Amino acid sequence: MDKIAIRKAVHSDLDTLFEFEQGIIQTERPFDHTLKEGLIHYYDLEAMITAKDVHLLVADCNGELAGSGYARIEGVKNYLKHPQHAYLGFMYVKPAFRGMGVNQMIIDGLKQWCRERNITEMRLEVYDENLGAIRAYEKAGFKRILTWMRVGLDD
Repeated sequence: MDKIAIRKAVHSDLDTLFEFEQGIIQTERPFDHTLKEGLIHYYDLEAMITAKDVHLLVADCNGELAGSGYARIEGVKNYLKHPQHAYLGFMYVKPAFRGMGVNQMIIDGLKQWCRERNITEMRLEVYDENLGAIRAYEKAGFKRILTWMRVGLDD
């Protein structure tokens, strides 16, 4: 297996990062019928690359991007024990690189960045029916703490 390096995303990665974003959206559409049809964007990737409170990482395998993920420092509700946590998102691994530990390497890099900033907790959201992603996050140490529910009044 070729060596996979985890590094901070740079502007020259943007074209591939836009492809990753569309890969995430394509994966999530079957789980969420409230998403608009056609081309949509979840992230302002260009801004995330330079934001001080966001750490956007990519997995690089011999010049080919294999995956991505970010941590964003957020304030929390005043009743929680910690003053801030890191919210993880944009977690994506190209199909050809799945099962190689890429997601875990990215999460490890994000954990290190968080620890350097005295952040003691990371959180993320995942669709209830996305069992593959849930398994990957549980393998990385995440635990379920809350289930979000919705009802569409026009459904």
